[in-house]
Amino acid sequence: MPQGQPSVVPDDGLSTRARRDRALLIVHTGEGKGKSTAAFGLALRGWAQGWDVGVFQFVKSAKWRIGEERALRTLAAGGEGGDITWHKMGEGWSWVQARIDPAADPAEAAREGWAQIRRDLAAQTYRLYVLDELTYPLKWGWIDTDEVIEVLRTRPGRQHVVVTGRAAPPALIDAADLVTEMTKVKHPMDAGQKGQRGIEW
Repeated sequence: MPQGQPSVVPDDGLSTRARRDRALLIVHTGEGKGKSTAAFGLALRGWAQGWDVGVFQFVKSAKWRIGEERALRTLAAGGEGGDITWHKMGEGWSWVQARIDPAADPAEAAREGWAQIRRDLAAQTYRLYVLDELTYPLKWGWIDTDEVIEVLRTRPGRQHVVVTGRAAPPALIDAADLVTEMTKVKHPMDAGQKGQRGIEW
């Protein structure tokens, strides 16, 4: 398997294997399309490695039935690979659905979602977390950015975390191990074309 060669090898006392196996904080940000799509691609890879994957969607409506959700749920149900758990804020989060009114404050719902992620990180529930569109609650001040960074920085074990969304806070970018900025060059919407099945969902 191609593994690439690092451009710099730090003098940190770690073996090559220990350095390679470090848990990563990954951020997909920028104005271009593909941030969530790339994160779900990582979820697919993790599933194939037998990892348990937790997906937490912070903004997308619960009414949207995106293709990645259907595909990953189907794979997880097949008994091969890891388990995949999918949570949407718009559904009131499954663990608080009985307590949260559908018309409840979205900021409070976002905080509930983050509280569950904190619990799952502490319990090492998943090997890979996809925190889809978490940058928006951070930008809107619904969730404290400094707290998120500290929790992610000190998470135990080998838990990888992928955060997606536009306008990632600079402090989150600084804390991340891998940052990709999706830059739009052209998009069909620029020419008046709406999103379409199989491309946007």
